[in-house]
Amino acid sequence: MTDVRPLDLPAALVGAQALGVGALLVRDPHQPGSWGSCPFLAVTGLPCPFCGGMRAVSSLAHGDLTAALHSNGYATVVVLLVAVASLAWFVDDVRSRRAGRPSRVDPLLDRAPVGRVLGAVLAGWLVFGVLRW
Repeated sequence: MTDVRPLDLPAALVGAQALGVGALLVRDPHQPGSWGSCPFLAVTGLPCPFCGGMRAVSSLAHGDLTAALHSNGYATVVVLLVAVASLAWFVDDVRSRRAGRPSRVDPLLDRAPVGRVLGAVLAGWLVFGVLRW
C-alpha cells in the first residue's frame, strides 16, 4: 500500500459509492425486474437479508428515509454509516494533505479489527434476514 497516495483510496471509495448511487438513479430498482431478481427469493419464496437493499439505497438517494427503512432497515443503517465514514475519511485526507500533516484516520484503520467488524455486520444482516421471515 506504499505505492498508493493517501488521497487515492478514500477518493476511489467515495467515487465508487457515487457511481453506484448514480446507477440507481438511472435505473429504478422499484420497477420489477429492472435489476434482475433475487435467486434466493425465486428458489425459496423468502426474501434474503439483502432483498430491498437496492431499493433502500435508491430511496436514500431520493431523500426518502422512511421508504429506505421500509425497503430494508438494516441496509439503510449500514449504507448510511459507511457513507458517513467514507466521507469523513476523504475529508480528513484532503485536510491532512493541505496542512502537510499525516492523516488521523489511517492509523486508526491500521489498528481496526476489520475482519471482526465485517463479520459482525454480516451476522447482523443474517439475523435481520431471519427475523423478517
